[in-house]
Amino acid sequence: MSLDTSTLYLVATMVAAMLGAMLLFFGRQERIPALKWWGTAYLLGAASVALWTLAGTRLGGMSLLALNAVGFVACGMVWNASRVFHGRKPNLPGLFLGAVAWIAAVTTVAPDAAMMRMTIGSGIVAIYAALTASELWTERRRQLQRRWPAIVVPALHGVALMLPILLGDVLWPRNEAFANSIWVTIFSVELVLYAVGTVFVIFMLVSDRVVTAHKTAASIDPLTGMFNRRGFAEATAPVIDREAQAGRPVTVMILDIDHFKSINDRFGHPAGDEILKLFATVVLNNLRVSDLSGRVGGEEFAALLPCSLEEGVLVAERVREAFAASGITAGEGPVDTTVSIGVAGGPAGTELEVLLAAADTALYQAKRGGRNRVEVAEELPLSLEQWRRKTTGLSGQKQRPEVSLAS
Repeated sequence: MSLDTSTLYLVATMVAAMLGAMLLFFGRQERIPALKWWGTAYLLGAASVALWTLAGTRLGGMSLLALNAVGFVACGMVWNASRVFHGRKPNLPGLFLGAVAWIAAVTTVAPDAAMMRMTIGSGIVAIYAALTASELWTERRRQLQRRWPAIVVPALHGVALMLPILLGDVLWPRNEAFANSIWVTIFSVELVLYAVGTVFVIFMLVSDRVVTAHKTAASIDPLTGMFNRRGFAEATAPVIDREAQAGRPVTVMILDIDHFKSINDRFGHPAGDEILKLFATVVLNNLRVSDLSGRVGGEEFAALLPCSLEEGVLVAERVREAFAASGITAGEGPVDTTVSIGVAGGPAGTELEVLLAAADTALYQAKRGGRNRVEVAEELPLSLEQWRRKTTGLSGQKQRPEVSLAS
């Protein structure tokens, strides 16, 4: 059964036009510039192929040349869309370079060299497809397993374009009828598959970005940019496992800004927010790259350091001294910027909750001892449940009155 090539091209253009309109709609609705680039590229490409299919025989030489150039600009827009999607600036010279190269090549080859023009045109499109795949490859990062279709689809498109042309040049170099062979029919079918496959890839990338954004929002404190309690727990789990496998100890700090409520009452909540952001900066500037930190409460922060307890105490003292020396002033006078820190360390494999419980006890001792100081946990609780019972006075028999943790 033979397939009419013109009909297949028209089907491909209608599919591309509908997909382009859909991409433009979602791009405007979701305010994603890359979708607008992709949508415009689809519409331009669909218009170019449709006009070439329906009226190519009636168009003059210059009109047909300009129409083909528009198609190459659409290919350049697809490449630029992948750049914009990953936060890079559009490459405007590259956007029009394919069209310029096509016009220059066509005006220099013989008018009857149809096979040569097909080779040049397919080569330009294949280069744009390779650039698009390369752009997506450079942004693979940790999502490579989910991003492989985004790399494979444009790469296969480039191969599908060039393979029949290369075979024609090698096997039938002087047979111009090859341009009307079965390869042209296969290419028109591939156009439909590529249009649908590319949109699938686009929405896969957008969905992946939305999921990542929501996950980040659920794990990051919006005021300080540090991990929140949930994010801190998730980020520290693999570090603790890694250090446990290597037999290395870890240290945990809990840091609580002194008299923070009085700062809010005296200077207002905006000033309190500025103090929190300042303290977050102090913590990050005085920790190592391998250390993790987060805001786990109102004015309470925590940090995990893959090091011994002695090294952790030195870091805690460095943070305390840096914050005390901040020298913040407000409209009514200087702001008291001091912090109390509880530090706890344990052998390899100690659970985060156990370390936090011990550090919290040390923080309470620092508050009772006059604040603006670092206290080290004397010992770890035998178990987290036993520590909870001890601090609430519910160890099975009546004990001392309940002791609330420092805030």
